Formats: sequence, structure tokens, C-alpha cells
Amino acid sequence: MQQRSHYVIKDGGDQPNVVPSTASIWFYFREQDYPRTMALFEVGKKVAEGAAMMTDTKVDTIAILGSGWSAHFSKPIAEAMHANVQTVGMPKWDDKDQTLAKGIQKELGSPDFGLSEQVNKQLRGSETPQNWMGGGSDDIGDIAWNVPTITLRFPSNIPGLPGHNWANAISMATPIAHKGALAGAKVQALTMLDIMMTPKVVADAWDYFKNVQTKDTKYTPFIRPQDTPPTYLNADIMARYKTQLQKFYYDPTKFKTYLEQLGIEYPTVRAQVVAPKGEDGRDKQ
Repeated sequence: MQQRSHYVIKDGGDQPNVVPSTASIWFYFREQDYPRTMALFEVGKKVAEGAAMMTDTKVDTIAILGSGWSAHFSKPIAEAMHANVQTVGMPKWDDKDQTLAKGIQKELGSPDFGLSEQVNKQLRGSETPQNWMGGGSDDIGDIAWNVPTITLRFPSNIPGLPGHNWANAISMATPIAHKGALAGAKVQALTMLDIMMTPKVVADAWDYFKNVQTKDTKYTPFIRPQDTPPTYLNADIMARYKTQLQKFYYDPTKFKTYLEQLGIEYPTVRAQVVAPKGEDGRDKQ
């Protein structure tokens, strides 16, 4: 079983030692496909109904706030894009880019190999179809089950970092991010030219979509007719902090780069501390 269930109690009461009049919980249910994910959803509903019976209350609302199908991307378009990746190649990193990358990698205890200079020669999973798991989750999976779709990961971040971590945000204001995004844009532009000017790419993509991807698996949306967009979720947070964030917006009319606006010298790396040596060559305490 590959299921994952995450939750947060959004409303657990407002006073201690007092049974709340309302309560709510928000679950993420994750599985490999639609049937097994919906089975988890049914378990969640039964748990809610059981809790209501135990407290002599009732379940008022069960709503789906968002969803995402497991992604299945178009092999023919991916192969066309991968050829363009080989053409564009990796960005030309300079010494400052590599210094920052190695410094952050070392700071987090990762191998400090810096930024990669070479692209992968082989498209992952292109030879033998495999059950790849992992990566991000969003509604592009739903799009991919309705029309041939691919995604592109371009080198705008420092490799070897843990993800969902402060270190992963550092490069976003640096030339590393700009160079990587520019390389990604070139690959996307070349792939769009392939799609518009090479009919075989489009024909192969639809053939794969109809006769391989959706041959046995048919798309059914998780979102039901009664599930409306939860635009209220972050309304209070945005109202509270948006004006405070505006002072950090980049102003290209006054500064050449965002780092200049922040007053940060590039690259900024923690100074390495070297322990003094004794006469016998050993580190001093």
C-alpha cells in the first residue's frame, strides 16, 4: 500500500474545558490511482460519521477543496522536448554561481558538487515504462488525462537540497534562477515549434494518448458538482500580509537586480572556520 494521509485540525474549539459547538478537520488523501484514493475518502467520511455518533452531534459538511490525479505524461512530446534539451544544454555557470551552490550544499551537509554542467543524455523512463512515484502533486495530472501533456524541469535551483526548506528559496533571487529559467524558456520555445511545424509529433502524441495512456484507464474527476472553489481559504491571510509584502517587491526602475535592492553581495557564503593546528599537526581544542 502506498497511501499517505495528512491532516490538520482547522477548528478544534475556542476555549479549554468547553466542548466546542463546531469542529473541522482537513485531510489530504494520497494514493496511486483514482479508485484507491476514493476508497480513502470513503474511510474518512466514515470516521467523521463515527465521531459524530460518539459525541451525539452530526456531520454538517463534507467538501473536497482540491484534487489532483496522478500524472501520466506524453512520451512522444517528452522525447521531442528532450532532444531540444540536448540542443540548448545547461546554462554557463560562473565562479560566483558555483561558489554559492557549493556553499549552501556544504551548509546543509550535502555533497558539495555545485551546479551540474551537463544535461542527462537519456530521458528518464523512455526505454521501459515504469511505475514512477514521487514528485509534486497538483492539478496538472487532471489536465494530462484530458489532453497530451508534459512538464519541464529547468535548472533554476541548487541540486542536492532537501526541498520544502529555506535553502531551496535562496537561489530564486540570484543569476542561477535567471539563467535556468532562460534555458527552460528556450527549450519550451523549440518544443512549441516542433508541435506547430512537425505534424508527426502531434499525431504520435494523440496515438499514445488514445492507445496507451487511456486504453485501460478512464478519467473521472475527484471534484463533484457541489464542490465550489474554496477562494475563502487564504483571504484573511492575504488581507493581513499583502500590504506588508509590497515593500519587498522588486523595483526594476531603481535597481539592476533584486539582490542589489536587498543590499546583498553575490555570492554570500558563510566563512569557513579552520581550526588551529598544534605543533604535532593535530587540531587544538
